[in-house]
Amino acid sequence: MRKLVILLGLLMASLSVLGADMSNGADNFYKSEKVTMQKVTFKNQYQMKTAGNLFVPKGLKAGSKSAAIIVGHPMGAVKEQSSNLYAQKLAEQGFVTLAIDLSFWGESDGQPRNAVSPEIYAEDFSAAVDYLGTQTFVDRNRIGVLGICGSGSFVISAAKIDPRMRAIATVSMYDMGAANRNGLQHSVTVEQRKQAIAAAAEQRYVEFTGGKSKYTSGTVHELTDTSNAIEREFYDFYRTPRGEFTPQDQSPLLTTHPTLTSNAKFMNFYPFNDIETISPRPMLFITGANAHSREFSEEAYRLAGQPKELVIIPGAGHVDLYDRVDLIPFAKLTAFFQSGLK
Repeated sequence: MRKLVILLGLLMASLSVLGADMSNGADNFYKSEKVTMQKVTFKNQYQMKTAGNLFVPKGLKAGSKSAAIIVGHPMGAVKEQSSNLYAQKLAEQGFVTLAIDLSFWGESDGQPRNAVSPEIYAEDFSAAVDYLGTQTFVDRNRIGVLGICGSGSFVISAAKIDPRMRAIATVSMYDMGAANRNGLQHSVTVEQRKQAIAAAAEQRYVEFTGGKSKYTSGTVHELTDTSNAIEREFYDFYRTPRGEFTPQDQSPLLTTHPTLTSNAKFMNFYPFNDIETISPRPMLFITGANAHSREFSEEAYRLAGQPKELVIIPGAGHVDLYDRVDLIPFAKLTAFFQSGLK
């Protein structure tokens, strides 16, 4: 099985090599010489192993306690996609950072693989606070969270009930609940939503009786003349060497694709309800001026309490802010966390 997975991965990489757009400093697989990286694991409250990459600035003074930041990956991705880049860039500025794999993804526990569970995703961030807050070199009163894409909605969900998260930032945020219920720009009708829910419910019978799992959404595996702009945008990151990554013993044919039956759980996910109760902890929302997801950051900003800030990056799309270091406002993120985690 493992040999087959490797061969499939090599085939997909070879087919997509010409498609990678590396403009604006795209550097998803950045390796910093200014930090050390250690693989770590810890248990969430459901006794599931959460895996992460811990980044510590080189030269950290013995006995010191540093501010720390937890970084969450885009929905359907893993920590090696976007999260490691952000974590290293922030660790270079003196923070201890932890890029985690959400449950059911990457190296973290959870069966079936690629399952959707917004509650457990949020719990993973609180478990990461548990872990960091018990390390001798971390100041447990100065821990922040950063969520990219779908993780932006998960960190908000977590922060509402975990005041130990002292500063909350999102980049290219997707409200995964609204995106599934309503579509982008409210393009999905209630009837279409009901049809999607019914299909997922019927599929439960298939899987309960031993049938094969079905997967949904995620990134297309090939482009055609009819592929739309959003499909092309995600393809260029997830299906080319720019950002393609397949975890060990998993198939590249399934990366980014949630299971159909569990994806329906997003219909009951309302991360922005009571978002104002996070105040007076500071919130920062970063989105691209051209991002198809911009509506979610703007809505979260509208509803959030003070202090809050919305930063719109000129010329940037949604996926641009995953890895294009010439567009990502690392200086803004650094200043935000330095202020919020004093």
